[in-house]
Amino acid sequence: MTPENPRWVDTHCHLDAPEFDADRDAAVGRARAAGVVQCVLPSVAAAHVDDVRALAHRHGFAYALGIHPLWVAQAADDDLDRLRAALHAHRDDPRLVAVGEIGLDHFVPPPAGDPQRVRETRFYEAQLALAREFGLPVILHLRRSADALLRGLRRTLVRGGIVHAFNGSDVQARAFLDLGFALGFGGAMTFERALRIRRLAATLPDTAIVLETDAPDIPPQWLYRTAAERAAGASARNEPAELPRIAATLAALRGWSAHHTAATTAANAARVLPRLDALMTQAVAA
Repeated sequence: MTPENPRWVDTHCHLDAPEFDADRDAAVGRARAAGVVQCVLPSVAAAHVDDVRALAHRHGFAYALGIHPLWVAQAADDDLDRLRAALHAHRDDPRLVAVGEIGLDHFVPPPAGDPQRVRETRFYEAQLALAREFGLPVILHLRRSADALLRGLRRTLVRGGIVHAFNGSDVQARAFLDLGFALGFGGAMTFERALRIRRLAATLPDTAIVLETDAPDIPPQWLYRTAAERAAGASARNEPAELPRIAATLAALRGWSAHHTAATTAANAARVLPRLDALMTQAVAA
């Protein structure tokens, strides 16, 4: 990579996922060759925090520690204590940039008073309290849950962060921005039928947007496979090397150059994840 090439930041990549077990180092190599200079690796379970931290240190990346809402059902009652212990143990680690991935997933409406929904909310609010305790931003999982996430944030103020894979309304977007968040855009933005996501990507303030892959998930349009194709063995794995091509969609929607897109989204990421700034400087220097 030459100094003239854009330098990209992937603010959400699950490099520890088993989909990368066969070629994890090669995937990192492809990302670096594509100009991705920094990735944020969020954990999804208390049992994974050591693996995520080790990967971040091995590859010079950043990481976040949290319990994903879709993993709450599998979480032990003392996993919040384990998470707090990890945040305390690594509180001075410059690569620890946030508490995440945390949040609420309301994609499947539960029955009234569903105990799993109650438990998910308890874990979300407890992790907001941990972020406040340790002075860290948060990386939020949002799926049909924006208003509930905002209620939690208004009860427990944190240092902003990133709303991963944002897919809410204009009003919800502005509410998150007012609380110090940036909004993550990735593979979903590349689908022409994703009209609301593409409109938001085109019209939000310049300071609102960060880029992400969510690799190995949310593959962009050119990697998408139907359920039948996947059942027949076709791969739809996303990876951080796809970020520049995903970013080209954002650039086209906003009328930006690649360099402006990279610089603007990287600056936004560094603003909402303050520890990321020094890591990005180190990565560019290397």
